[in-house]
Amino acid sequence: MPETPGAPERRDSRSLPRRSRNGGSIDRDAPLYGALDLGTNNCRLLIARPARDGFRVVDSFSRIVRLGESLSRTGRLDDRAMDRAYDALALCAERLVRKGVDPKRLTAVATQACRMAENGPAFVERVRRGTGLRLRIIDPAEEAALSVAGCLNLFDPRAEAVLVIDVGGGSTELSWLMKGARGIETVAWMSAPLGVVSLAERHPEPKDGTSEWYEAMVADFGAAIASGGPGPEFMARIEAGRGHMVGTSGAITSLAGIHLGLRRYQRDLVDGLWMTRGDCEKAADRLIALGPAGRAAESCIGPDRADLVLAGAAILEAVQRAWPCERVRVADRGL
Repeated sequence: MPETPGAPERRDSRSLPRRSRNGGSIDRDAPLYGALDLGTNNCRLLIARPARDGFRVVDSFSRIVRLGESLSRTGRLDDRAMDRAYDALALCAERLVRKGVDPKRLTAVATQACRMAENGPAFVERVRRGTGLRLRIIDPAEEAALSVAGCLNLFDPRAEAVLVIDVGGGSTELSWLMKGARGIETVAWMSAPLGVVSLAERHPEPKDGTSEWYEAMVADFGAAIASGGPGPEFMARIEAGRGHMVGTSGAITSLAGIHLGLRRYQRDLVDGLWMTRGDCEKAADRLIALGPAGRAAESCIGPDRADLVLAGAAILEAVQRAWPCERVRVADRGL
């Protein structure tokens, strides 16, 4: 689940319409459901009520916790990182109780940081004992499948090929889908063990961030995905203009905010936005030119993401070079 850029915590319940985003009516007596995603960089909670056309979010929480900080170097979750994540999870638990979400209607998952860390299971047990939350560490295949499921209604119905890229803090999931006799189906997927946190740690930004530094990140991630992907038919459809990408991550939504020139982040303008490959490259060039301080001052990025957003942009660019889709649809969603 990508975080909302520049906003360490978000709450959406005060100004909710009575209808879902697509116009479906909401049953106010229907039970609430919760979805919690503890990632390498972010902790995010959504609470939703069923609507005729799906679900309507009634409350949300997002906080950057950097659980995977230094993980790639030590193989363990850092004590301070675990404390940050625990504090965020405790707030999530309180909110779930306050909203009256039945624990049986809560899905809570942990991803790459807890998968990779030697002490990941011990941290999950600490969370269970202290907050009552039962986090389930999911494998890369399930993570990729959940990313696709969260973005299905953003697929262009005319598309014959779709590439979903979910950029996390410690890993990036890629799913290739093609339209066949039974509709659009996943034909290949991969989980690259690099995300915005791990890639940024491998390539510390120089004081005068340069295009060479950025290109090194693009090349590094490009090498990580060089052996993945489907057969030639997918590429043929992409090259013929019959497919597109869907990008979900805080870095990609940040690029969208920069592209739109937003003074403050607005999810309703970003989620579902179409960007061209050139739009993405121009936004990345602008962020390189801004430098760390300038990026931190951008309301769509903020200080918590200033040192990570270009790693996410580099991941996106590496994927665009490998599978040159001209169009990318931005998703502020995910697991």
